[in-house]
Amino acid sequence: MAFRIGTTHDLLTASGKTAFNEAAFEELQRNPDIEWEWIPEDVPEITPEIAARYDGLHVNLPRVTAASVAREDCRVKIIGRNGVGFDTVDVAACAARGITVTNTPFAIRRPVAVAALTLIFALSGKLFTKDRIVREGRWNDRVEHMGIGLTGRRLGLIGAGGIGQELIPLARPFFREVLVHDPYTDAALLAGLGAEKRSFEETLSEADFVVVACPLNDETHHLMNAVAFAKMKPTACFINVARGPIHDEEALCKALQSGQIAAAGLDVTEVEPISPDSPLLTMSNTIVTPHALCWTDECFEDIARTALRSIVDVSLGQNPVHPVSSGP
Repeated sequence: MAFRIGTTHDLLTASGKTAFNEAAFEELQRNPDIEWEWIPEDVPEITPEIAARYDGLHVNLPRVTAASVAREDCRVKIIGRNGVGFDTVDVAACAARGITVTNTPFAIRRPVAVAALTLIFALSGKLFTKDRIVREGRWNDRVEHMGIGLTGRRLGLIGAGGIGQELIPLARPFFREVLVHDPYTDAALLAGLGAEKRSFEETLSEADFVVVACPLNDETHHLMNAVAFAKMKPTACFINVARGPIHDEEALCKALQSGQIAAAGLDVTEVEPISPDSPLLTMSNTIVTPHALCWTDECFEDIARTALRSIVDVSLGQNPVHPVSSGP
């Protein structure tokens, strides 16, 4: 019997085109023992019916819950998830069913690090404010919107895993210092990259730009809350390129509205898609992008190739790269 693979529908554009180079699927198409297709249903969560049709799932945004894989007719042996985060997959439930889950950590490191830098530069240069005053015919107002130079400032990172370690050497030439809070990363490793390991409180209170780059888990959920924002400088900018629930959005809105912090750049929000009524969308000191700032042609092709390579490995009875959990 052929090994059937389905790719989630959200990787197709509105016009029905692949969101990345279709060459990523060449290996699947060359293998006579593999049948591959786009999953016809565009769903926010993998249904038991979908799980009953495929041996391998190539998943972008749809969630995989315990209910997704609970039925006896579930065929899934491998879930290759795009990206480094896997909080949208019930890994324990999959492991209990003997389903391997993989991610694509290396493919995402540089693109997300560049996304963080993009937000830093946009906020420091007041890019969107200056764009707006030109469009509104207020050219001479430019003197009222002075940017923030970086050479005398400190960058603070919350989390220095793969993305953080990629960001440090990219950002280091622009900043006076790079401070890092990460209890799981060795201080000597960070020093070798040009950063200094600090406590959570020190990083927040001393940094001029605070970038969240840690995974979402029980330990980090609402890590950036009202108490944390109160520790930041009133001139500081907050940036989150990791997961929205790491920050408490109500507390963030209050901090921005009160002037407790200066600005925020968010590629992620606590609820996605963000509500059109969110106060964040009315503030002139925020930049909000749709959890896609790192999405480029290079990024998506690399992600797809990595995720699909893991699925092919399992179809051949081999161990996949980047397993988050292992099957039988």
